[in-house]
Amino acid sequence: MPFTPIHLGPGLAFKALGGRHFSFMVFGGAQVLMDLEPLIGILQDRDVLHGVTHTGLGALVIGSVAAVIGKPISTMVLRWRKIAHPPLTWLAAMTGAYVGTFSHVLLDAIMHADMAPAWPLLRGNPMLDLIGIDPLHLACLVAGVVGLPMALMRAKAQARSSG
Repeated sequence: MPFTPIHLGPGLAFKALGGRHFSFMVFGGAQVLMDLEPLIGILQDRDVLHGVTHTGLGALVIGSVAAVIGKPISTMVLRWRKIAHPPLTWLAAMTGAYVGTFSHVLLDAIMHADMAPAWPLLRGNPMLDLIGIDPLHLACLVAGVVGLPMALMRAKAQARSSG
């Protein structure tokens, strides 16, 4: 299923680690951009759903797009929703975007046989079934369950120190 929320678990863990240097909003936007190709493939009944966008090269291109459009969109949404937030830097946008796209390729490569994550250098998917789908999903869930409270505590501490 495209736009799987399971990718957000590791994003919360990265937010806990990166704090203001990691944009979770841009990370989430990058996840959606990554799965536009599979969505189109599903709608067109294609055999290969995870093509060039689900490669290292695709992650680099989509990450760049996600950073460039994600920073102004995220800044606007935060301002519109009146959510107190430190200024969203280009570093935070790029970190969120590239961690988002490259982690997406890694996680999907473990579970989707139609991928060639190292294309054009290698054909096929050497990461397929590296671990089972259930342990993979559990690891993503645990990353989110652990990352969310840590990210919230870090944000509160940063707000106290700056305010």
